[in-house]
Formats: sequence, C-alpha cells, structure tokens
Amino acid sequence: MNRPIRIAIFASGGGSNARSIMEHFQNSDDATVVLLGCNRKSAGVFNHAADFNIDSWHFTKDDLQNGNVLKKLEAFDVQLIVLAGFLLMVPESMVKAYPDRILNIHPALLPRYGGEGMYGMHVHKAVKNAGDPFSGMTIHLVNEHYDEGEILFQATTELTSDDTAESIAAKVLTLEHRYYPQVIESYCKTIV
Repeated sequence: MNRPIRIAIFASGGGSNARSIMEHFQNSDDATVVLLGCNRKSAGVFNHAADFNIDSWHFTKDDLQNGNVLKKLEAFDVQLIVLAGFLLMVPESMVKAYPDRILNIHPALLPRYGGEGMYGMHVHKAVKNAGDPFSGMTIHLVNEHYDEGEILFQATTELTSDDTAESIAAKVLTLEHRYYPQVIESYCKTIV
C-alpha cells in the first residue's frame, strides 16, 4: 500500500478552511497534513495547526521568492501544497517545482471575479453589486497567474436580493468547508 500523500497548507488568516482540511485528514490513509506555512505572524491559523500537532512556520514574501520556502517543503517531503486563504502570489519557481501539485480555493465561480485583488469580501461585494442570482466557489490548480489554473471543481449557492456581501460570504464558506477536503482527497488518489 502506498504511503499517504504529504500535504502542506499555506494560509494567511484565520484558517477555517485549513482547520476543516486538518480535521478531514487526521485519520486518513490517503493523505496527511505535515506542515502549515503562513505569511502573517499573528494569524489565527497557527492555533489550528497547534490543535492538530502539525508543524507550522511563519515565512515572508522574500522567503517565498528566494527559495527558503521550497527548501522547507523539501525537508518535510511535501508532495502537495494546498492554499487555504493564502493571499500571496505563488512564485513561478514553486509552480515549476510542484507542477499540478498546488491546489487553491477561490470564493467565486471562476473565471468571474478572479485575478489580483479579488479575494475575501472584495469578491462577495462584487457579486452583490452585480446582482448575480448565484455564487459559489472554485477549486483549481495553481499556475503562474492569479486564478487561471485548471478548474477541478465548482459548487454553487443561490442568492436572493436580501443577501448581503456578508451573507454571501457565509453561504460560500459553507460550500468551501463541505467540498474542499473531499476534492483534495480525490486529487490525492491521482498522485502517483
């Protein structure tokens, strides 16, 4: 039997998606979360890593660019990188080192509402302002451009005229927690 796929999670904030992934894989034969990396020292996601006894570390944008993050990933024998609310651009060197091995989740139905600056409440406000009848989330592979990698999965939620950007965010987050761990697990089964 193959050993579990070794996952590193990158996050920038509170980490509710990271936590749902850690919970999902804590007793899995398919994958295990071995590392959490975060670019904000005070981010709440570090508490989740501690709850699950997962090694975590803070890195800077320079660390991402100069190869220090890649060295850390290699030291932990990471096979898959999962972005969970990670707001920095993944450098081309990392995309090349992990081809089709970096997953991201976006809080809208790409290709709409994607690209630089489109994250968090910025996305939900844009959806509200457009009057869209539905929103959702997209799980995709990461390439050299924001939110342009191959789409692996999308899920939608209906919206009403009463929805606010905050209520849209809550509806989309429910989808993210439900589906992201499942899609990661399915993707791990394709990694040889």
